[in-house]
Amino acid sequence: MPLRLLIVEDDPASLELMEEVFTSLDAEVNGINESTKAAELVNRERYDGIFLDLEMPSMSGFDLARWIRNSSWNRSTPIIIVTGRDDRNTMKQVFASGATFYLQKPVDRQKLTNLYRTVRGSLFEIRRRFVRVPLLTDVACTVDSRQTHGVTWNLSQGGIQVEVAGLKQRDSVRLTFRLPSSSIMVDASGSVIWTSEKRQGIRFEHISPKHEQAIRDFIAAVESPDSH
Repeated sequence: MPLRLLIVEDDPASLELMEEVFTSLDAEVNGINESTKAAELVNRERYDGIFLDLEMPSMSGFDLARWIRNSSWNRSTPIIIVTGRDDRNTMKQVFASGATFYLQKPVDRQKLTNLYRTVRGSLFEIRRRFVRVPLLTDVACTVDSRQTHGVTWNLSQGGIQVEVAGLKQRDSVRLTFRLPSSSIMVDASGSVIWTSEKRQGIRFEHISPKHEQAIRDFIAAVESPDSH
């Protein structure tokens, strides 16, 4: 699967060049020239990398980066800030806003190609953490001293979707569940990052290396063509 990139750039020539270069490097590209539209989009779709122009009307690259870091879908997505400014204060603001990388304008084909080839491996590795596979099994959740039981729906290296009555957004929760065809009972803790009428999304925050590897192996087995 190609990497999914979101480009937010209000200069038509720069946007067209970035779309052309990244598409030629086998990425799936969504280019947008308005930061407010991008703010809506990052709460509906997940991307593997987001390129932001710093100087944009209505919502600056700084503000949009902070918005993305508080979104449900792209909280951990790498952000590349693109700007013509290179002073020290700007650099501090770039990384304080949540950006992962920085690209100096003016951009050209070679500069974009080099950057993409440099960060591509990291983008794929981060995406693997968020690949979700179906998992229907019992789960026990403990919030403070209260324990409740429910079922899981899907699993990623970074978190799990469950259906457990009483969970609220921002709850800190400890959960235990068994992986199919395994004697391993996974014990993890995390935070509820979203809730719907019946289901909740939990992001793992503390999990042992052994259980982390067990989850990784389970996802790889489900994703393997031989398992279908």
